[in-house]
Amino acid sequence: MIKFSRWRAFAVSGSVAAALAASTAILAVPEARTAQPQSSRTRSSQDGFQETLDDLVKSKAATAVLLRVRTAGGGEWSGAAGVSDVRTGRPADPAGYFRIGSVTKTFAATVLLQLVDEGRLRLDDPVAEHLPGVVPDGERITVRQVLQHTSLLRDYMSDPGWSTNRWRGAERFRGYKPDQLLAQAFRTPAQNPPNVTWKYSNTNYVIVGLLIERLTRRPYGKEVERRVLHPLRLTQTIVAGDRPGLPLPHAHGYALLPDGRTVDATRMNPSLDWAAGEMISTTRDLGRFLDGLLGGRLLSPATLAAMRDTRPTDAGFAYGLGLQEFLLPCGKHMIGHSGQLIGYTTYALRSDDGRQMNLSVNLGSAPPSIDKLYALAGKVFC
Repeated sequence: MIKFSRWRAFAVSGSVAAALAASTAILAVPEARTAQPQSSRTRSSQDGFQETLDDLVKSKAATAVLLRVRTAGGGEWSGAAGVSDVRTGRPADPAGYFRIGSVTKTFAATVLLQLVDEGRLRLDDPVAEHLPGVVPDGERITVRQVLQHTSLLRDYMSDPGWSTNRWRGAERFRGYKPDQLLAQAFRTPAQNPPNVTWKYSNTNYVIVGLLIERLTRRPYGKEVERRVLHPLRLTQTIVAGDRPGLPLPHAHGYALLPDGRTVDATRMNPSLDWAAGEMISTTRDLGRFLDGLLGGRLLSPATLAAMRDTRPTDAGFAYGLGLQEFLLPCGKHMIGHSGQLIGYTTYALRSDDGRQMNLSVNLGSAPPSIDKLYALAGKVFC
C-alpha cells in the first residue's frame, strides 16, 4: 500500500498557501445566514458537515465553502457556509458555480482516452507521431507520459506572470492561445535533477488539448461538451474559453497579497489555463461526472483501468492518467482530482463504494488546517 504524506495530500498550491499564511490581513466577512442544505436523505448523512463548514468560515480559513457529499448507504447532503460577496454579505449558495482549476485535466484526459478506445491513437505512441514538430524531443515522449506527468516537460506556469494561481492585476484579462503557452514552456530547456521521474506540469495538458484537436479536427472544449457533458447531462459545467465571468449564483474569489491587500479575483480570462484548468462547474455536476467516469459509462474497462493505474509521486498523492489518488489516515482511498485558480480551491473525490466529497473553498486570510480537511474527508470516507 502506498503511503502518502498527510500534509501534501491536500496542499494544492504551496506558493499560494505560503502567501496566505504569511499575510496578517484578515478579510472582514459580514455575519451571514448559513445556507440551508439542499437535500438530506438520512439524518446520519448530515451529522457534523454543517458545523465543519461553519468552522472554516469562523476561523477565517474561507469566505465561502460549498459541499456536496454522499456517505455510506447512499445518504446525500449539500450545504454551504459563508458569503458570496464580502461587500453585501449575501449568503453562499450550495448550488453555486465555481472555477474547478485542474479538475479540468480529468475531463480532458477522459476525452483523449475515449480516442484511445476508438483506435485513433495508442497510449505508447510518441507525441511527435500526432503533433510533429510541436514538442521538443517529442519522438521519445509518449501520450501516456503526458497524461501522467512523467514527460518531465517544463511547466510554463512556473514563470512569473504566467500562473492563474497568482494575482496578475490587469493582465488577468489577457487572452492566450495554446501555441503561446507552449512557446513559453519551451523557451528554455527543462532543468530536472537526475533522480526526478514525475513532475506536475500544466504544459502536459496543453498538449492533451492539442492532441484532441488534431485527432478530431474540432476544438477540445467542443469535444468535452459532446463526449462528456451532454451524455452525463452536466448542464452546470462550462468550458470557459475567453469569458471572464461565472454564471449566477457564484461566490466571489478573493486573494490576499503579500503586502496585506485583499483583492477580488473573481473575474479573469482563464485561457492561460486552457485544457489544464479553465473549466467551471458545481458540486452537483462534479459528483455526476465522477459517477459516470468511475462507474464505467465513458471508457472501456481496459482504458479506465489504465487511467486508474497510479504511480507514487513526491506530492502526497499517487497519479494515474488525469486522476489523483489520495490515502486518508484511516486507510481509505479517494480518487478524483483537486484544482486551484486564484480565489477558488476544489476537491472532487470518490471512493469505489460510491462515497463522494465535492468541495469548493474560497480561501480566507489563512489556508484551512490540514486536520480540518482530513476531518471533513474522514466523515465521508472513513
